Amino acid sequence: MHSRHQRLASLTKLLTSHVNAGRHRDALAFFSRMVSDPSLPPLSDPSFAYAFPLALKSSSALRLPSAAAAADSLHALAAKCGFLSSPFFASALVASYGACASPALARRLFDELPHRNAIVCSAMISVHIRSGDLAGALRELDLMDVAPTASCFNSVIAAVAESGEHPARAIDLYRRMQRMGVLPSLITLLALVPSCTALGALSSIKEVHGFATRHGMFASCHLGSSLIEAYGRCGSLAGARNVFDQVQERDVVVWSSIVSAYAFHGHADVAMSLFRHMELDNVRPDGIMFLGVLKACGHAGHADDALKYFDVLTKRFGVEACGDHYSCLVDVLGRAGRLRQAYDVIQTMPVKVTAKAWGALLAACRKYGEVGLAEVAGRALFEIEPENAGNFVSLANIYSGMGMHDKAEQVRREMEQRGVRRLPGSSWMIHCKSSELF
Repeated sequence: MHSRHQRLASLTKLLTSHVNAGRHRDALAFFSRMVSDPSLPPLSDPSFAYAFPLALKSSSALRLPSAAAAADSLHALAAKCGFLSSPFFASALVASYGACASPALARRLFDELPHRNAIVCSAMISVHIRSGDLAGALRELDLMDVAPTASCFNSVIAAVAESGEHPARAIDLYRRMQRMGVLPSLITLLALVPSCTALGALSSIKEVHGFATRHGMFASCHLGSSLIEAYGRCGSLAGARNVFDQVQERDVVVWSSIVSAYAFHGHADVAMSLFRHMELDNVRPDGIMFLGVLKACGHAGHADDALKYFDVLTKRFGVEACGDHYSCLVDVLGRAGRLRQAYDVIQTMPVKVTAKAWGALLAACRKYGEVGLAEVAGRALFEIEPENAGNFVSLANIYSGMGMHDKAEQVRREMEQRGVRRLPGSSWMIHCKSSELF
Protein backbone atom coordinates (compact mmCIF):
# COMPACT_ATOMS: atom_id res chain seq x y z
CA MET A 1 0.00 0.00 0.00
CA HIS A 2 2.89 2.34 0.79
CA SER A 3 4.28 2.02 -2.76
CA ARG A 4 0.80 2.74 -4.20
CA HIS A 5 0.66 6.00 -2.26
CA GLN A 6 4.14 6.90 -3.41
CA ARG A 7 3.09 6.34 -7.01
CA LEU A 8 -0.01 8.51 -6.48
CA ALA A 9 2.14 11.29 -5.02
CA SER A 10 4.53 11.05 -7.96
CA LEU A 11 1.69 11.17 -10.53
CA THR A 12 0.06 14.08 -8.70
CA LYS A 13 3.33 16.01 -9.07
CA LEU A 14 3.32 15.29 -12.81
CA LEU A 15 -0.30 16.42 -13.01
CA THR A 16 0.67 19.63 -11.20
CA SER A 17 3.45 20.30 -13.72
CA HIS A 18 0.96 19.93 -16.61
CA VAL A 19 -1.46 22.39 -14.97
CA ASN A 20 1.22 24.94 -14.03
CA ALA A 21 2.63 24.85 -17.55
CA GLY A 22 -0.81 25.49 -19.05
CA ARG A 23 -1.05 22.06 -20.69
CA HIS A 24 -4.65 21.71 -19.60
CA ARG A 25 -5.83 19.16 -22.17
CA ASP A 26 -2.88 16.96 -21.30
CA ALA A 27 -3.67 17.45 -17.62
CA LEU A 28 -7.27 16.29 -18.01
CA ALA A 29 -6.23 13.27 -20.07
CA PHE A 30 -3.58 12.43 -17.48
CA PHE A 31 -6.11 12.75 -14.64
CA SER A 32 -8.51 10.45 -16.51
CA ARG A 33 -5.80 7.79 -16.69
CA MET A 34 -5.03 8.25 -12.99
CA VAL A 35 -8.67 7.66 -12.06
CA SER A 36 -8.73 4.33 -13.88
CA ASP A 37 -5.23 3.20 -12.87
CA PRO A 38 -5.54 -0.03 -10.79
CA SER A 39 -2.02 0.43 -9.40
CA LEU A 40 -3.13 3.50 -7.44
CA PRO A 41 -5.11 3.67 -4.19
CA PRO A 42 -8.91 3.75 -4.54
CA LEU A 43 -10.56 7.09 -5.35
CA SER A 44 -11.97 7.28 -1.84
CA ASP A 45 -8.44 7.46 -0.43
CA PRO A 46 -7.83 10.95 1.11
CA SER A 47 -4.59 11.31 -0.90
CA PHE A 48 -6.65 11.58 -4.11
CA ALA A 49 -8.19 14.81 -2.80
CA TYR A 50 -5.11 16.72 -4.01
CA ALA A 51 -5.54 15.63 -7.61
CA PHE A 52 -9.19 16.64 -8.01
CA PRO A 53 -8.67 20.44 -7.63
CA LEU A 54 -5.94 20.30 -10.27
CA ALA A 55 -8.35 18.70 -12.74
CA LEU A 56 -10.95 21.34 -11.90
CA LYS A 57 -8.42 24.11 -12.57
CA SER A 58 -7.62 22.73 -16.02
CA SER A 59 -11.27 22.17 -16.82
CA SER A 60 -12.06 25.82 -16.00
CA ALA A 61 -8.98 27.17 -17.81
CA LEU A 62 -10.01 25.56 -21.11
CA ARG A 63 -13.31 27.51 -21.03
CA LEU A 64 -15.01 24.88 -23.16
CA PRO A 65 -18.82 24.67 -23.48
CA SER A 66 -18.52 21.35 -21.66
CA ALA A 67 -16.54 22.86 -18.76
CA ALA A 68 -19.60 23.10 -16.52
CA ALA A 69 -20.48 19.48 -17.32
CA ALA A 70 -16.92 18.43 -16.47
CA ALA A 71 -17.20 20.27 -13.17
CA ASP A 72 -20.49 18.47 -12.53
CA SER A 73 -18.85 15.10 -13.19
CA LEU A 74 -15.94 15.86 -10.88
CA HIS A 75 -18.42 17.18 -8.31
CA ALA A 76 -20.43 13.95 -8.39
CA LEU A 77 -17.32 11.79 -8.23
CA ALA A 78 -15.86 13.79 -5.34
CA ALA A 79 -19.16 13.65 -3.44
CA LYS A 80 -19.22 9.88 -3.85
CA CYS A 81 -15.68 9.71 -2.45
CA GLY A 82 -16.48 12.03 0.44
CA PHE A 83 -14.14 14.83 -0.63
CA LEU A 84 -16.68 17.67 -0.24
CA SER A 85 -15.74 17.87 3.42
CA SER A 86 -12.26 19.00 2.32
CA PRO A 87 -12.15 22.83 2.20
CA PHE A 88 -9.25 22.55 -0.24
CA PHE A 89 -11.39 20.68 -2.76
CA ALA A 90 -14.63 22.54 -1.97
CA SER A 91 -13.06 25.96 -2.63
CA ALA A 92 -11.65 24.69 -5.96
CA LEU A 93 -15.07 23.39 -6.98
CA VAL A 94 -16.83 26.63 -6.05
CA ALA A 95 -14.24 28.59 -8.05
CA SER A 96 -14.61 26.20 -10.97
CA TYR A 97 -18.38 26.68 -11.17
CA GLY A 98 -17.86 30.44 -11.00
CA ALA A 99 -15.27 30.37 -13.80
CA CYS A 100 -17.71 28.37 -15.93
CA ALA A 101 -20.19 31.28 -15.71
CA SER A 102 -22.39 29.30 -13.33
CA PRO A 103 -22.53 31.48 -10.20
CA ALA A 104 -25.93 29.99 -9.32
CA LEU A 105 -24.41 26.48 -9.25
CA ALA A 106 -21.50 27.78 -7.20
CA ARG A 107 -23.98 29.30 -4.75
CA ARG A 108 -25.99 26.08 -4.48
CA LEU A 109 -22.86 24.04 -3.83
CA PHE A 110 -21.65 26.58 -1.28
CA ASP A 111 -24.95 26.38 0.62
CA GLU A 112 -24.85 22.56 0.61
CA LEU A 113 -21.28 22.16 1.86
CA PRO A 114 -21.11 20.40 5.24
CA HIS A 115 -18.04 22.36 6.32
CA ARG A 116 -17.00 25.87 5.34
CA ASN A 117 -13.91 27.84 6.26
CA ALA A 118 -12.40 31.16 5.18
CA ILE A 119 -10.86 29.59 2.05
CA VAL A 120 -14.24 28.39 0.80
CA CYS A 121 -15.89 31.73 1.66
CA SER A 122 -13.13 33.58 -0.17
CA ALA A 123 -13.78 31.43 -3.25
CA MET A 124 -17.51 32.31 -3.14
CA ILE A 125 -16.69 36.01 -2.76
CA SER A 126 -14.42 35.75 -5.80
CA VAL A 127 -17.24 34.17 -7.81
CA HIS A 128 -19.38 37.26 -7.15
CA ILE A 129 -16.49 39.54 -8.10
CA ARG A 130 -15.82 37.64 -11.33
CA SER A 131 -19.47 37.87 -12.34
CA GLY A 132 -19.52 41.64 -11.68
CA ASP A 133 -21.73 41.36 -8.60
CA LEU A 134 -19.88 43.62 -6.15
CA ALA A 135 -22.97 43.97 -3.95
CA GLY A 136 -23.17 40.17 -3.71
CA ALA A 137 -19.50 39.98 -2.71
CA LEU A 138 -20.03 42.56 0.03
CA ARG A 139 -23.11 40.70 1.23
CA GLU A 140 -21.15 37.44 1.29
CA LEU A 141 -18.49 39.11 3.39
CA ASP A 142 -21.12 40.37 5.84
CA LEU A 143 -22.73 36.92 6.18
CA MET A 144 -19.55 34.95 6.85
CA ASP A 145 -20.03 32.62 9.81
CA VAL A 146 -16.31 31.85 10.17
CA ALA A 147 -13.33 34.05 10.99
CA PRO A 148 -12.24 35.84 7.78
CA THR A 149 -8.71 36.07 6.45
CA ALA A 150 -7.05 38.90 4.54
CA SER A 151 -7.85 37.16 1.23
CA CYS A 152 -11.58 37.46 1.97
CA PHE A 153 -11.22 41.24 2.05
CA ASN A 154 -8.55 41.67 -0.63
CA SER A 155 -10.65 40.75 -3.65
CA VAL A 156 -13.49 43.04 -2.52
CA ILE A 157 -11.16 45.99 -1.83
CA ALA A 158 -9.53 45.49 -5.24
CA ALA A 159 -12.94 45.32 -6.95
CA VAL A 160 -14.07 48.54 -5.25
CA ALA A 161 -10.89 50.29 -6.37
CA GLU A 162 -11.25 48.98 -9.92
CA SER A 163 -14.88 50.09 -10.17
CA GLY A 164 -13.92 53.68 -9.32
CA GLU A 165 -17.21 54.09 -7.47
CA HIS A 166 -17.37 54.93 -3.76
CA PRO A 167 -13.61 54.59 -3.09
CA ALA A 168 -14.25 55.42 0.57
CA ARG A 169 -15.83 51.97 0.85
CA ALA A 170 -12.38 50.40 0.33
CA ILE A 171 -11.04 52.37 3.29
CA ASP A 172 -14.03 51.30 5.37
CA LEU A 173 -13.24 47.66 4.58
CA TYR A 174 -9.63 48.21 5.64
CA ARG A 175 -10.81 49.66 8.96
CA ARG A 176 -13.12 46.71 9.40
CA MET A 177 -10.21 44.31 8.90
CA GLN A 178 -8.27 46.02 11.64
CA ARG A 179 -11.22 46.03 14.03
CA MET A 180 -11.62 42.28 13.48
CA GLY A 181 -7.94 41.66 14.10
CA VAL A 182 -7.26 40.58 10.51
CA LEU A 183 -3.73 41.62 9.55
CA PRO A 184 -3.65 43.35 6.13
CA SER A 185 -1.28 41.75 3.64
CA LEU A 186 0.82 43.31 0.90
CA ILE A 187 -2.02 42.53 -1.54
CA THR A 188 -4.40 44.49 0.73
CA LEU A 189 -2.21 47.58 0.60
CA LEU A 190 -1.71 47.35 -3.16
CA ALA A 191 -5.49 47.15 -3.60
CA LEU A 192 -6.15 49.99 -1.14
CA VAL A 193 -3.72 52.67 -2.38
CA PRO A 194 -5.63 53.51 -5.63
CA SER A 195 -8.77 54.26 -3.59
CA CYS A 196 -6.81 56.50 -1.21
CA THR A 197 -5.41 58.31 -4.26
CA ALA A 198 -8.85 58.69 -5.84
CA LEU A 199 -10.11 60.28 -2.61
CA GLY A 200 -7.06 62.51 -2.27
CA ALA A 201 -6.83 61.18 1.29
CA LEU A 202 -3.24 62.07 2.20
CA SER A 203 -3.72 60.93 5.80
CA SER A 204 -4.81 57.48 4.56
CA ILE A 205 -1.79 57.25 2.26
CA LYS A 206 0.48 58.11 5.19
CA GLU A 207 -1.21 55.40 7.24
CA VAL A 208 -0.61 52.78 4.54
CA HIS A 209 2.98 53.98 4.24
CA GLY A 210 3.49 53.69 8.00
CA PHE A 211 1.95 50.22 8.13
CA ALA A 212 4.19 49.04 5.28
CA THR A 213 7.26 50.44 7.01
CA ARG A 214 6.45 48.79 10.34
CA HIS A 215 5.79 45.41 8.72
CA GLY A 216 8.78 45.39 6.37
CA MET A 217 6.80 45.47 3.13
CA PHE A 218 9.07 47.83 1.23
CA ALA A 219 10.86 44.91 -0.38
CA SER A 220 8.00 45.22 -2.91
CA CYS A 221 8.78 47.62 -5.75
CA HIS A 222 5.08 47.52 -6.67
CA LEU A 223 3.98 49.03 -3.36
CA GLY A 224 6.78 51.58 -3.47
CA SER A 225 5.85 52.82 -6.93
CA SER A 226 2.15 52.86 -6.00
CA LEU A 227 2.79 55.00 -2.90
CA ILE A 228 5.11 57.35 -4.80
CA GLU A 229 2.37 57.95 -7.35
CA ALA A 230 -0.22 58.39 -4.58
CA TYR A 231 1.85 60.99 -2.74
CA GLY A 232 2.58 62.79 -6.00
CA ARG A 233 -1.09 62.92 -6.98
CA CYS A 234 -1.98 64.28 -3.54
CA GLY A 235 0.63 67.04 -3.75
CA SER A 236 3.22 65.67 -1.32
CA LEU A 237 6.53 65.50 -3.16
CA ALA A 238 8.30 65.14 0.20
CA GLY A 239 6.27 62.01 0.89
CA ALA A 240 6.98 60.65 -2.61
CA ARG A 241 10.71 61.23 -2.19
CA ASN A 242 10.65 59.64 1.26
CA VAL A 243 9.15 56.44 -0.16
CA PHE A 244 11.60 56.49 -3.07
CA ASP A 245 14.52 56.71 -0.66
CA GLN A 246 13.10 53.78 1.35
CA VAL A 247 12.83 51.42 -1.61
CA GLN A 248 16.11 49.55 -1.89
CA GLU A 249 15.64 47.58 -5.10
CA ARG A 250 14.40 50.20 -7.55
CA ASP A 251 13.07 48.96 -10.85
CA VAL A 252 12.02 51.10 -13.80
CA VAL A 253 8.46 51.45 -12.42
CA VAL A 254 9.75 53.02 -9.20
CA TRP A 255 12.00 55.40 -11.15
CA SER A 256 9.14 56.26 -13.53
CA SER A 257 6.83 57.03 -10.61
CA ILE A 258 9.22 59.52 -8.97
CA VAL A 259 10.09 61.21 -12.28
CA SER A 260 6.39 61.53 -13.12
CA ALA A 261 5.61 62.92 -9.63
CA TYR A 262 8.11 65.76 -10.05
CA ALA A 263 7.06 66.35 -13.65
CA PHE A 264 3.40 66.49 -12.63
CA HIS A 265 4.17 69.37 -10.25
CA GLY A 266 6.36 71.28 -12.70
CA HIS A 267 9.75 70.41 -11.17
CA ALA A 268 11.26 69.55 -14.53
CA ASP A 269 14.88 70.06 -13.51
CA VAL A 270 14.56 67.56 -10.64
CA ALA A 271 12.71 65.10 -12.90
CA MET A 272 15.42 65.29 -15.55
CA SER A 273 18.15 64.93 -12.92
CA LEU A 274 16.46 61.78 -11.62
CA PHE A 275 16.28 60.41 -15.15
CA ARG A 276 20.04 60.87 -15.54
CA HIS A 277 20.62 59.15 -12.18
CA MET A 278 18.47 56.26 -13.38
CA GLU A 279 20.75 55.86 -16.39
CA LEU A 280 23.76 55.71 -14.05
CA ASP A 281 21.92 53.03 -12.05
CA ASN A 282 21.80 50.90 -15.24
CA VAL A 283 18.00 50.81 -15.31
CA ARG A 284 16.58 50.83 -18.82
CA PRO A 285 13.65 53.22 -19.34
CA ASP A 286 10.28 52.02 -20.56
CA GLY A 287 7.25 53.66 -22.16
CA ILE A 288 5.93 55.06 -18.88
CA MET A 289 9.25 56.66 -18.05
CA PHE A 290 9.27 58.02 -21.61
CA LEU A 291 5.99 59.85 -20.94
CA GLY A 292 7.26 61.19 -17.61
CA VAL A 293 10.34 62.67 -19.25
CA LEU A 294 8.32 64.29 -22.03
CA LYS A 295 5.84 65.78 -19.55
CA ALA A 296 8.70 67.17 -17.48
CA CYS A 297 10.09 68.87 -20.58
CA GLY A 298 6.64 70.22 -21.39
CA HIS A 299 6.09 71.74 -17.96
CA ALA A 300 9.50 73.43 -18.11
CA GLY A 301 9.11 74.59 -21.71
CA HIS A 302 12.20 72.62 -22.79
CA ALA A 303 11.12 71.69 -26.31
CA ASP A 304 14.67 71.00 -27.52
CA ASP A 305 15.25 68.64 -24.59
CA ALA A 306 12.01 66.84 -25.44
CA LEU A 307 13.18 66.28 -29.01
CA LYS A 308 16.58 65.11 -27.79
CA TYR A 309 15.15 62.64 -25.27
CA PHE A 310 12.60 61.43 -27.82
CA ASP A 311 15.50 60.59 -30.12
CA VAL A 312 17.60 59.03 -27.32
CA LEU A 313 14.80 56.89 -25.92
CA THR A 314 13.66 55.53 -29.27
CA LYS A 315 17.07 55.02 -30.89
CA ARG A 316 19.52 54.32 -28.07
CA PHE A 317 17.17 52.50 -25.68
CA GLY A 318 14.81 51.07 -28.27
CA VAL A 319 11.63 52.25 -26.53
CA GLU A 320 8.74 52.04 -29.00
CA ALA A 321 6.85 55.32 -29.22
CA CYS A 322 3.06 55.01 -29.19
CA GLY A 323 0.29 57.53 -29.82
CA ASP A 324 0.52 58.93 -26.29
CA HIS A 325 4.23 59.69 -26.71
CA TYR A 326 3.66 61.53 -29.99
CA SER A 327 0.70 63.41 -28.50
CA CYS A 328 2.89 64.47 -25.59
CA LEU A 329 5.60 65.66 -27.98
CA VAL A 330 3.01 67.68 -29.90
CA ASP A 331 1.91 69.20 -26.60
CA VAL A 332 5.50 70.12 -25.64
CA LEU A 333 6.15 71.80 -28.99
CA GLY A 334 2.77 73.51 -28.90
CA ARG A 335 3.37 74.94 -25.41
CA ALA A 336 6.67 76.36 -26.67
CA GLY A 337 4.92 78.08 -29.58
CA ARG A 338 6.50 75.84 -32.20
CA LEU A 339 3.19 75.09 -33.87
CA ARG A 340 4.43 74.25 -37.36
CA GLN A 341 6.89 71.78 -35.89
CA ALA A 342 4.10 70.25 -33.81
CA TYR A 343 1.97 69.92 -36.94
CA ASP A 344 4.89 68.25 -38.76
CA VAL A 345 5.05 65.65 -35.97
CA ILE A 346 1.36 64.89 -36.52
CA GLN A 347 1.87 64.65 -40.26
CA THR A 348 4.82 62.26 -40.02
CA MET A 349 4.01 60.12 -36.94
CA PRO A 350 4.04 56.42 -37.89
CA VAL A 351 1.05 55.56 -35.68
CA LYS A 352 -2.58 56.58 -35.92
CA VAL A 353 -3.12 60.22 -34.97
CA THR A 354 -5.30 60.42 -31.88
CA ALA A 355 -7.68 63.04 -30.54
CA LYS A 356 -5.05 63.83 -27.89
CA ALA A 357 -2.55 64.96 -30.52
CA TRP A 358 -5.04 67.13 -32.41
CA GLY A 359 -6.40 68.46 -29.11
CA ALA A 360 -2.91 69.48 -27.97
CA LEU A 361 -2.37 71.32 -31.25
CA LEU A 362 -5.76 73.04 -31.03
CA ALA A 363 -5.04 74.20 -27.47
CA ALA A 364 -1.69 75.61 -28.57
CA CYS A 365 -3.32 77.39 -31.52
CA ARG A 366 -5.75 79.06 -29.14
CA LYS A 367 -2.89 80.20 -26.89
CA TYR A 368 -0.90 81.68 -29.76
CA GLY A 369 -3.77 82.84 -31.97
CA GLU A 370 -2.92 80.57 -34.94
CA VAL A 371 -6.14 80.36 -36.95
CA GLY A 372 -5.01 78.31 -39.94
CA LEU A 373 -3.73 75.31 -37.99
CA ALA A 374 -6.63 75.66 -35.54
CA GLU A 375 -9.04 75.07 -38.42
CA VAL A 376 -7.11 71.95 -39.50
CA ALA A 377 -7.00 70.58 -35.95
CA GLY A 378 -10.62 71.48 -35.25
CA ARG A 379 -11.93 69.79 -38.40
CA ALA A 380 -9.92 66.66 -37.65
CA LEU A 381 -11.39 66.56 -34.13
CA PHE A 382 -14.93 67.02 -35.47
CA GLU A 383 -14.46 63.77 -37.39
CA ILE A 384 -12.74 61.81 -34.61
CA GLU A 385 -15.00 63.03 -31.78
CA PRO A 386 -18.23 64.19 -33.47
CA GLU A 387 -20.11 64.43 -30.15
CA ASN A 388 -17.48 66.35 -28.20
CA ALA A 389 -18.85 69.87 -27.83
CA GLY A 390 -15.57 71.13 -26.37
CA ASN A 391 -13.83 70.96 -29.75
CA PHE A 392 -16.51 73.10 -31.41
CA VAL A 393 -16.43 75.60 -28.58
CA SER A 394 -12.63 75.85 -28.66
CA LEU A 395 -12.54 76.59 -32.39
CA ALA A 396 -15.38 79.10 -32.06
CA ASN A 397 -13.54 80.85 -29.23
CA ILE A 398 -10.36 81.03 -31.31
CA TYR A 399 -12.31 82.72 -34.11
CA SER A 400 -13.94 85.12 -31.64
CA GLY A 401 -10.58 85.95 -30.06
CA MET A 402 -9.27 86.97 -33.47
CA GLY A 403 -12.36 89.08 -34.20
CA MET A 404 -13.70 86.59 -36.76
CA HIS A 405 -17.20 86.56 -35.34
CA ASP A 406 -18.90 85.33 -38.53
CA LYS A 407 -16.68 82.26 -38.54
CA ALA A 408 -17.39 81.67 -34.85
CA GLU A 409 -21.12 81.82 -35.50
CA GLN A 410 -20.79 79.33 -38.36
CA VAL A 411 -19.13 76.84 -36.01
CA ARG A 412 -21.90 77.30 -33.43
CA ARG A 413 -24.57 76.75 -36.11
CA GLU A 414 -22.76 73.63 -37.34
CA MET A 415 -22.70 72.39 -33.77
CA GLU A 416 -26.47 72.85 -33.50
CA GLN A 417 -27.10 71.19 -36.87
CA ARG A 418 -25.12 68.14 -35.75
CA GLY A 419 -27.12 67.99 -32.55
CA VAL A 420 -24.03 68.42 -30.37
CA ARG A 421 -24.91 69.81 -26.94
CA ARG A 422 -22.73 71.40 -24.31
CA LEU A 423 -22.87 69.66 -20.96
CA PRO A 424 -23.52 71.85 -17.93
CA GLY A 425 -20.54 72.52 -15.70
CA SER A 426 -20.17 70.53 -12.51
CA SER A 427 -17.81 70.02 -9.61
CA TRP A 428 -17.48 67.61 -6.71
CA MET A 429 -16.09 67.55 -3.23
CA ILE A 430 -15.43 64.91 -0.56
CA HIS A 431 -16.51 65.56 3.00
CA CYS A 432 -15.36 63.42 5.88
CA LYS A 433 -15.21 63.89 9.60
CA SER A 434 -11.81 63.77 11.29
CA SER A 435 -12.93 60.67 13.21
CA GLU A 436 -13.45 58.86 9.91
CA LEU A 437 -9.78 59.07 8.95
CA PHE A 438 -7.22 56.46 9.85
